[in-house]
Amino acid sequence: MHARARDSLSGLRQGWRRERSVRTHVSLSVLACLLLLWAQPSAPLVLAVLMLLVLGLALELMNGALETGLDKLHPMRDPEVGAAKDMASAAAFVVNVAAAAAFAAAMLL
Repeated sequence: MHARARDSLSGLRQGWRRERSVRTHVSLSVLACLLLLWAQPSAPLVLAVLMLLVLGLALELMNGALETGLDKLHPMRDPEVGAAKDMASAAAFVVNVAAAAAFAAAMLL
């Protein structure tokens, strides 16, 4: 169990070091959390925002892992590899848009 936790923390560090999208997501998530503390919306809205922010971070990390692996395995430009990378990026984008919408609702309601 200790080795698995160590590997996971290493993955978080790698994501932070290698992926600008991870650093941006974490920075904006911290800002969102501070604004939620200030605005004090209802608990269900806060929970929804927090869950979507965490899911968004997980997808940003997964997207970075997929892109890194694909780039290593297939360094030449390939339309199928590009499509796979674009779809992984779109998955993160969809969740991050949902997080932004939930955050807006929490701040306005």
